[in-house]
Amino acid sequence: MPDSLFSDRILSLALARVSEAAAIASAKLVGGGDEKAADQAAVDAMRTELNRLDIAGVIVIGEGERDEAPMLFIGEEVGTGDGPGVDIALDPLEGTTLTAKDMPNALTVIAMGPRGSMLHAPDVYMDKLAIGPGYPEGVVTLDMTPTERVEALAAAKGCAPSDLMLCVLERPRHQAMIEELRKTGARIRLITDGDVAGVMHCAEPEKPASTCIWVPAARPRGFWRPRH
Repeated sequence: MPDSLFSDRILSLALARVSEAAAIASAKLVGGGDEKAADQAAVDAMRTELNRLDIAGVIVIGEGERDEAPMLFIGEEVGTGDGPGVDIALDPLEGTTLTAKDMPNALTVIAMGPRGSMLHAPDVYMDKLAIGPGYPEGVVTLDMTPTERVEALAAAKGCAPSDLMLCVLERPRHQAMIEELRKTGARIRLITDGDVAGVMHCAEPEKPASTCIWVPAARPRGFWRPRH
C-alpha cells in the first residue's frame, strides 16, 4: 500500500474515533433535557481527541466565532501541528434538541480534507437538496421550483407525485414551500431537527412507493443534510 494511502487510512480511522468520543460523551445526557450540556460534552470530547491527532488542522465549518468559545469555532487550530495541513468541517452534536428529548437521528458529524479543499462557510442559510440513489445527474436541481422538482422526480421514477414521500425541515420559513409541495399531491414527512440524518437516509435502498426528496433551507452550523 502506498504511503499516502496508508496515511489516509490511519487518519480515517482516527477521525472515526473522534466522532465516537463525542457521541459517547453526549450519550450520557440523552433524555436529560439540557441541550447545552449535551452539546458541550460533545464539543469537549471532540476537541480533546482532535488535539491528539498528528495534523495541522483548521476548523473551517464549526460552531461559531472565537467569542463563542469554548465551542469548536471557525478558524480554531487543532491537532499536534505535526502532520498534514487539513481543513475540518464538524458539528459535535447535530441534533441537540433530539438528544435532550431522547429522540432519534442525533449525530456527531466531522469531515476532513487537504488544506484549502473545503468551503470556509459564512454563517448563512443555504438551500440543500437530496434524492435517493439511481437517478441521472441533474434530474432535480436547486434552480427548479418545488413543484418542478416533484414533477421531475416523479417522471424519473415513473410514478405519480402522490407516490412520493418528501422530507422537509419544519420551520416557519418553509411554510410556503410546504404548501406548494402538498398541492402537487406529494406527501410530506416533517422533521423537527436532524437534517444530516435526513440526507443520509436518502442513500438507503428505496421502499415500495416511496422516494425521498430534501428541499429545506437551513443554517449550516456543522456542514452538509428523509426518511422513507
